[in-house]
Amino acid sequence: MIVYAEVECMMYDGHSLKQKRSVLKKLIAKLQNTFNVAVTELDYHDLWQRTKIGIVTISNDYGHSEKVMQEVLKIIDTYVELERTQTTIERM
Repeated sequence: MIVYAEVECMMYDGHSLKQKRSVLKKLIAKLQNTFNVAVTELDYHDLWQRTKIGIVTISNDYGHSEKVMQEVLKIIDTYVELERTQTTIERM
């Protein structure tokens, strides 16, 4: 099973693209290393207070894929620099 999520976030305290990319780089590395998921920034590359990231996990067990994605979203919510504003999840 494939579970794909698009997550939009706001960074209200962000003051530059450099700061945004620093936060995203840490977040993406943590998600990839902890959960072995594919993560990339999808949109808003030139806006320093907004981002959209795509996350994909694949497993032969639907329950496992769903659990991994929920854990990924919990980790994103722990980042005080980000506020998750909109999440779209697709299951294939």
